[in-house]
Amino acid sequence: MEATRRLSPELVEHARAYAAGDRDPVPPRDAATVVLLRSGPNGMEAYLLRRHRGMAFAGGMVAFPGGGVDPRDTDGVSAWAGPPVAAFAERLDCDPALARALVCAAVRETFEESGVLLAGPSPDSIVDDTAGADWEADRQALVDRSLAFTDLLERRELVLRADLLAPWAHWITPAFEPRRYDTRFFVAMLPIGQRTRDVSGEADAVRWMRPADAMGAVDAETIRMLPPTYVTLMQLAEYEKPADALAAAADRDIRTVQPEVRLDGDDGWLVVDA
Repeated sequence: MEATRRLSPELVEHARAYAAGDRDPVPPRDAATVVLLRSGPNGMEAYLLRRHRGMAFAGGMVAFPGGGVDPRDTDGVSAWAGPPVAAFAERLDCDPALARALVCAAVRETFEESGVLLAGPSPDSIVDDTAGADWEADRQALVDRSLAFTDLLERRELVLRADLLAPWAHWITPAFEPRRYDTRFFVAMLPIGQRTRDVSGEADAVRWMRPADAMGAVDAETIRMLPPTYVTLMQLAEYEKPADALAAAADRDIRTVQPEVRLDGDDGWLVVDA
């Protein structure tokens, strides 16, 4: 599928400078994004947040929880439930150290931006409530980086539930953009007993939406999304239940997608072959 999106004048300027050889590509930062899914009254829904308009990257865009890998995410986790790190490394097409960091970043970012924690006191359990004041203090400490995610798990004697995450896609920000991310997308089901909370300091609104409804809102220009978010929702729209999407993730052929730019006069278009 080839899709296009018109670039802002600022990004057109960056694209022209890159095309002219006046700008070198910025190395992309490793990142993880999680599509949190639940069963709604009319079908499967995804958790979406709208980033503050003043943010340097994707301001005003509707996105999934996620962010860059914290260097301390590579410290390792002593209690891990689910597929071994080597299996994630194979699916994510990276070395084991990065695979471990990406899974940890995915779980950490989900907790930071939604209040949902994919961890439990044992390999087959999950924490049932993270809304208390003590949990909120820990979440805030993760956000301001005064607490490492691995330290949180060890202090609370929690097992990271890697089995609740499934790799879905791999996107790299176009080479001409001034801020770039090498992002692995995961899908996960909202654990029974937990609920999302509007806690992300990076967002000014959050909502649960059916993938088709979210795509329709983008098409109607009532919300805005970057191509990776839209394409991921389009792919998920064919599934009725979160369990169906997670089962399909196991058989997905994950290939790296890096949009290109097409310049046309004073305009520029992002071209995605996904």
